[in-house]
Amino acid sequence: MKDNDKDIVELFWNRDENALSAASQKYGKYCKTIAMNILQNNEDADECVNDALLGAWNSIPPNKPPVFSVFLARIVKNGAYDRLRRARSIKRGGGETELVFEELEECVSGRSGVEDEFEFKELQKAINSFLKRLSAKHRKMFLLRYWYSFSIKEIAARLGTTENSVSVSLSRIRGKIKDYLTKRGYDI
Repeated sequence: MKDNDKDIVELFWNRDENALSAASQKYGKYCKTIAMNILQNNEDADECVNDALLGAWNSIPPNKPPVFSVFLARIVKNGAYDRLRRARSIKRGGGETELVFEELEECVSGRSGVEDEFEFKELQKAINSFLKRLSAKHRKMFLLRYWYSFSIKEIAARLGTTENSVSVSLSRIRGKIKDYLTKRGYDI
């Protein structure tokens, strides 16, 4: 069984069905954690992971991702959010994911002006540049909340701090990123 990401991508590229089991074995738990944090439902998370593996199968080739784990995580995350939106449109309800979106609305405009590929890539660069300026602890806190959709309680437990400390830190980070992006000409 292949465990090197380049080998796994090659299996996908060569249309070798072992790619699915290799990817599942190496990244199944990782992907399920992402899906569970968003969906809060075991069966939906399992389906989302399976859909992500199929999505990787369908997109490699022509794509050849340089970082397979990030590529797969993005597919899982997008699939989980799509599934969540469909579920929410049928039945409205509150949850951790809605809180994550509400928190980030303060920082990034929801308008469609960012649809242009170049502008989107520039925004990604700006956000990455901002994140590099954060301490390792604050960067991890930000990613756990806004990439992996962990709850404040889970982040506090993982980082060995209080929920209040996490909440205050995330609030300050959101304020800083908003200022950082505004100064760089992004319409917030």
